[in-house]
Amino acid sequence: MNSAPAKNTDSPPSREYNMMDKDFRRIQKIAFNLTGITLSDQKKNMVYSRIVRRLRALKLNSFSSYCDLIESEGNTELTDFINAITTNLTSFFRENHHFEYLNETVIPDLIKKNAGTRRIRIWSAGCSTGEEPYSISMVLDHFTHIRKWDVKILATDLDSNVVATARAGHYAEDRVDGIPSQYKKYINFNKADGSGQVKPEIQSRIQFNQLNLLHDWPMKGQFDVIFCRNVVIYFNIDTQKKLFDRYANILTTNGKLFIGHSESLHNVTDRFTSLGRTIYERNR
Repeated sequence: MNSAPAKNTDSPPSREYNMMDKDFRRIQKIAFNLTGITLSDQKKNMVYSRIVRRLRALKLNSFSSYCDLIESEGNTELTDFINAITTNLTSFFRENHHFEYLNETVIPDLIKKNAGTRRIRIWSAGCSTGEEPYSISMVLDHFTHIRKWDVKILATDLDSNVVATARAGHYAEDRVDGIPSQYKKYINFNKADGSGQVKPEIQSRIQFNQLNLLHDWPMKGQFDVIFCRNVVIYFNIDTQKKLFDRYANILTTNGKLFIGHSESLHNVTDRFTSLGRTIYERNR
């Protein structure tokens, strides 16, 4: 659900420009230094097809010139570069067992645990186009007696374009079709085209921000729950270790961490206990 390198599904492009191996190595290094993302050699065609669009837009004649530009001090191209090398595969209630566990176990436990403060904080780290945090907000809204609590969801992503899409909360018909029936009441459907707009009460508890997970985090308080799904699989092991340690530091005691189905904390960190099905609990 997050910004992550696109899978190499782009068809091989006609070589309008020549991307030398040294150009690709520079792009790999820049991408890693900026985002922590490791672009494998298998992503070379994908990188070509994504970056060549920026060459055309900027009227540059070589990948070398583009690398010079994004390495220059004070340039304004870095955001477009990051947006170009990331993609966002997500859907409402993706990996639905996570939302079932949130509904059946996590939120009821937090209602008891936080009864004194009447406060809940959840972070969707890698929110992509917003379906994940909106799904979380819909689950929360089912607990009608906490609607007056201080409940907030922080939703962040590296890609500024998808953050803007998420903030708007408007989705085409094929995106809202798969929402479970009990949650469709939270969408205003357009009869003309089948598109849907997330209702204000679901949007109101979410704050969307652009954030690079490897940079400083502006958040001061702790979170009860963190969703970081299908993000760290694209980081090397050292980066993963640092990131999960930071997650543990910002989670409350026994706070919950949800990761993607193809990800694991095995041999990465000992600060979480597995609860099964890629759900973890902070243990120290």
